[in-house]
Amino acid sequence: MDKIDWKRKLTSRKFWTAAASFIALLIAAMGGTENQASQITAIVMAGATVIAYIVGEGLIDSASVTVNGGAEADTTGGTGAKAAAEAGKTAKQA
Repeated sequence: MDKIDWKRKLTSRKFWTAAASFIALLIAAMGGTENQASQITAIVMAGATVIAYIVGEGLIDSASVTVNGGAEADTTGGTGAKAAAEAGKTAKQA
């Protein structure tokens, strides 16, 4: 059996939409009102947004590259990453 990739699962919009729909249907099946189901679904989706943000930022932080004695490179693909990579090449060549 394959191991579940929780980081990917917790940042998936499809997962959270399915979870919120399931909870809303459970509330309706147990006799809850449509208003209660809407409010709880909104809370679940808001919580999912926070979780996805925290996990996503953690993944970005863990992918940070340390270059030139502790200066962190920009891993977002911007020009900062290119400049840091060039600085690392220049330091190795010297």
